[in-house]
Formats: sequence, C-alpha cells, structure tokens
Amino acid sequence: MPVVTNSIKFGTDGWRGIIGDEFTFERLALVAPVAAKVLYDTYFSTVGSRTIIVGYDRRFMAEDFARAVADTVSAVGFDVLLSESYAPTPAYSWAAKELNALGALVITASHNPGKYLGLKVKGYFGGSVPPEVTKEIEEQLLVGVPLAATPGKQEKFDPWPSYTQALERKVDIAKLREAIASGKLTLFADVMHGAAATGLARLLGNQVKEINSDRDPLFGGGAPEPLPKYLSKLFEVIKTHRETDKSGLTVGLVFDGDCDRIAAVDGEANFLSSQVLIPILIDHLTLRRGFTGEIVKTVSGSDLMPLVAALHNLSVFETAVGYKYIADRMLAAKVLLGGEESGGIGYGSHIPERDALLSALYVLEAIVESGLDLGEYYRYLQKQTGFTSAYDRIDLPLANMQVRSRLLQQLQTQPLTEIAGKAVIDCQTIDGYKYRLADKSWLMIRFSGTEPVLRLYCEASTIEQVHQTLAWAKQWAG
Repeated sequence: MPVVTNSIKFGTDGWRGIIGDEFTFERLALVAPVAAKVLYDTYFSTVGSRTIIVGYDRRFMAEDFARAVADTVSAVGFDVLLSESYAPTPAYSWAAKELNALGALVITASHNPGKYLGLKVKGYFGGSVPPEVTKEIEEQLLVGVPLAATPGKQEKFDPWPSYTQALERKVDIAKLREAIASGKLTLFADVMHGAAATGLARLLGNQVKEINSDRDPLFGGGAPEPLPKYLSKLFEVIKTHRETDKSGLTVGLVFDGDCDRIAAVDGEANFLSSQVLIPILIDHLTLRRGFTGEIVKTVSGSDLMPLVAALHNLSVFETAVGYKYIADRMLAAKVLLGGEESGGIGYGSHIPERDALLSALYVLEAIVESGLDLGEYYRYLQKQTGFTSAYDRIDLPLANMQVRSRLLQQLQTQPLTEIAGKAVIDCQTIDGYKYRLADKSWLMIRFSGTEPVLRLYCEASTIEQVHQTLAWAKQWAG
C-alpha cells in the first residue's frame, strides 16, 4: 500500500504525528531525504557543504528514528553527522552553524504528549527554515529523491561541548558557579524528563538540583510543557526547601521536552511564564550587559514588554504568533531579544533560535547581579512602569471545523463592540483578533489553523478580571 504523502504537513515548527500512526519509519524515510535535498537546493550556493546534522531528544525510540534518518539521507548522497546522544534542539541548530552544515534534521515533538514524535528542519544559519522551505519539502514528497551511486559518509559527533562552551561565553559563568557553590543561590531545574537533562549541571556544576531527570517517554502521564499543571513536584520541592532554608536566593527553572522553551518558579513557589521573564531579561541585558537592538514580541505578548523596552529607549517590533516570525525578523534587523508568550526566547547575539539554556543563564545572571528574587524583580519592574497585570490563556476545543468557520465569519461580519461589559476601543488583526478594551485590558481570539480549537488570551489588571473576560469569551463561542 503506497504512503499517502500529501497528508504530511509541516506546522509552525516541523512535522509531528502520533508514533505508529502518522509518524512511522516508512514515512520518515520518505520525508528525510527530501528535506535534505531541499536544504541542498536552497542553501548549497551559500555554504558549499553537503553535510546534514541529525539529532534527537529523549522520546520513545527517538535514537532509532534518528538512525533511520541518517541512513536514508546518506543513501541519497549526503554526508551525515549523527549525534551520539540526545541533546537540546538549539544545540543542533548551533551545530549546523558552527560546523558549516546545510542544516539539521532533529527528531523531536517538543512539548507535545508522549505519543507524538516529529521532525524539525533547521537551516545553516542556526534556526528553523522559513515556511517556503517546508512547503517545498511537502511538494517534493510526490517526486522523491533517487539513491546516489556513492552514498555519503556517516560520522558520530557529540553536540554538547561546542554548544555549552558557546553558552558559557555569553555570561559571567564563574560568578554563577560561585553563587551556587557558596549557597547564595539554590537552583532547581525541572527538565520534565526531556533533553535539558544534565544541561545546567554541565554549565554550572553538580550542585544544580535537577528533578524529573530520568528518561520517561510518557512524561509522568502529562506533557513536557512548562505549565503549572505539570509542575506540582517543583512547587513542592521549592516550598519544602524554603521551610528549612530561608537564607540566600531560590529559583526553579523549567524546560520543555526539547529545551527550546523556558518558564520559572520564584522563591515563593509562584509560577513565572515568559510573559514575566522577558521584561526581566530586557531590563537585565540592557542595564548590566549594555545590549542594544530591537525587541521582537508576538502579538500575544504582555504589554509590560514594550513598557520596559521604553525605559531603555528600545524599539519594539510585533509579529504574528509563532517563533518563525521572530526568527525572520532576527535575520533581517539588529535584534536584542525576540520572545513569545509560550516560552520561546532567542537573542540577536546568538542564533535566530529559541534557546532555553541560554535564557536560563541570563535569568540566573539577572538574579545574582540584582540580588533580587525573580518575583521581587518582576514587582520592581511593575513599579518602574506603573503597570500591573495578570495574564492567562485557554485553548477551547470546538465541536468541529464548521463551528470554527461560523465563529470566524461572525467576527468578520459582526464586529465585537463590547466584551464582558467593557467597550472595545481597538482591534488588531496581525494574527486572529486582538481587542483592546476601555479599561486597558485586552482579549485575543485566535483559531488553530489545523484543528477545531479556539485559543483565547487575556491580560488585565487582576487575575479575577482575566478569568471574567475569558469566561465571557467561552460563553460567546457557545
């Protein structure tokens, strides 16, 4: 029975599917050589290389799928550098740039539940390839790639040393190590059973307290996504630690399955998303590191980001939701930092890629050099800007795609003028519909492009107002 190639579609960052159903060895053996060929057609004239990096995370059979990618890619004539262990996706992006490869093919499903696996395609420049490249991969699947008369070479490589050395050069690593070794800073790292495991210990020493560090392809029955509902163990260990040791600073850092997203927990066991971390990072990197450049945020990012940027006379560029739009801007302009509300943050001084380990080092540097707990630092910025807010997001399943179409048509033909009793004063349509309300809060309504899901985002002055507005939106959607 032939493989149905036209059902293989790349989303915002790669192709993903359920293992054994959409994601199989047979289908991967079709996609990988085509992806390598498209990387060659697109970038060979720039890099003059025929080398493809192949890497993987810690998911079920990820190393086996990676070997299959290496075999099929070398069979059509490309040289392959196959990772000898799991590593963060940003480590493979770094390797593509550092080793002058055409790009990287990474076996990962990022933050999805354990039944998923996928393939991310990275370019020679150290970031995700643009949508036109993945579209070309989809189109060429119907053609395929012939076997080469002479297969390419295969070699193993360790992605960790070059990557961690690059990160160490970005911060005052000695100061961070000293703070942890002396007890001034207690660091917990929840790696969520994923590819961040051992990462901070390699950088900062064995006194990093890593939790959920074992390989568990089921991710404890949840998903390796840095959200409060999956972090009960981290909340518990930080509370227990603070009960017995109130000296020094305490922080918990959280990494998703392939270590390109980050969140944090402060010393009082409060969850801090990137909506909080990005303003802190903007302040730290400009104030103490002297960084300059544009701040790139998605339309769903907190209003605190441009307010902190304004404190440092930095311009702000807003994009649609999805890191690929941030990466495009990072390749086109001088960018200090680009970040999204779901935890992906990248830096113009590094590669155009989300990198959670580098973000972790910068967050730790901000804590150590300011002497402030992360929660205190956030409240300080709220005071400096005169802006206090709360934020939440919910993903609302719809009955079917017909309901999605009806709601979309309703938004287009019957514009909302009032939401939860508040007048609508503006509507942005960069991505979905973002309504600014009379009390300076906002609600964003955005549809998934591939499934019947409505994504609802809200920022308001209190969490009670956020929940009221989101409840109104759920009721509106019926």
